[in-house]
Amino acid sequence: MEAKSKKAGASRLCCLCNLRRPVLKRPKTLQQICRECFYEVFEEEIHQVIVQNRLFKSGERVAIGASGGKDSTVLAYVLSELNRRHNYGLDLFLLSIDEGITGYRDDSLETVKRNEVQYGLPLQIVSYKDLYGWTMDDIVKMIGLKNNCTFCGVFRRQALDRGAALLKVDKLVTGHNADDIAETVLLNILRGDIARLSRCTSITTGEDGPIPRCKPFKYTYEKEIIFYTYAYFKKLDYFSTECIYSPNAYRGFAREFIKDLERIRPRAILDIIKSGEDFRIATTTKMPEQGTCERCGYISSQKWCKACVLLEGLNRGLPKMGIGRPRGVNGDHKMETKKPGSVAKSIESKQCGSLDF
Repeated sequence: MEAKSKKAGASRLCCLCNLRRPVLKRPKTLQQICRECFYEVFEEEIHQVIVQNRLFKSGERVAIGASGGKDSTVLAYVLSELNRRHNYGLDLFLLSIDEGITGYRDDSLETVKRNEVQYGLPLQIVSYKDLYGWTMDDIVKMIGLKNNCTFCGVFRRQALDRGAALLKVDKLVTGHNADDIAETVLLNILRGDIARLSRCTSITTGEDGPIPRCKPFKYTYEKEIIFYTYAYFKKLDYFSTECIYSPNAYRGFAREFIKDLERIRPRAILDIIKSGEDFRIATTTKMPEQGTCERCGYISSQKWCKACVLLEGLNRGLPKMGIGRPRGVNGDHKMETKKPGSVAKSIESKQCGSLDF
């Protein structure tokens, strides 16, 4: 009886240190571990991902895409800690995008400003209003809640590159976690987007573009970042409200599906990522050739980049012009402008001039 009691007591100890009581079960390993051991393995796994994939070189300037949310806040904290502990030799910066969403982004940016002080990292904020002459509030007033995420996603991606160029950094890191990448694999399959499917699991992308992007959290579960673990235990200062314009986003449905799979099989997330890594695109598949936008000079596989197409539609009062299949200058029909060249110069000055890019 006494032996059984001792065995039961031992089974309730952390499976790593065998000293402290466990406080969580890791979703991807099902190990029951204590808080102290979790900190150690969580940070060490990210360090190994960085080292094994050679994400950084000593002396590089690295911008951290900071939204104030859980992923980017944990990324800023962990990367600054690992940089100090392992002597990466990196100059780190926070880069935030102000999409102009009242009651959401203005509040989350206050969190980022506090992180700037807490982590001692310089902060740069760039806004849609300065870059494009539009805020997301303005865009939603014109187009409504349907398809608004298309505008935000396209503008945000380009805005991050513009901001990174302003900071003159060598790399841009984002807080995309394993859940995000699994969702993207699924979305690209559902959309038949072969071009993105071929690169969406890469830990570093854009190496042939202006500034490479890295994802140190590629194999890190969202649950471990926040729901009952790292951000909570470390009492990090983050903003937890979801975007007020995203309830109908297509990605949300993929996210719910992934969560359902995870409940049945916790390793489903890593399995989907592994499947994405092992995809082989047929050599006969025609892939888009990357060039530069004729208007703003940004990378594009068409004559105009997607941001310029969407912006042209907004400025002409035809916001749906850039939604769906490429049309206009990128398709079989040409767009007309009232004054040839004038719109292009306006876009170029808004997108490039203010950021010295």
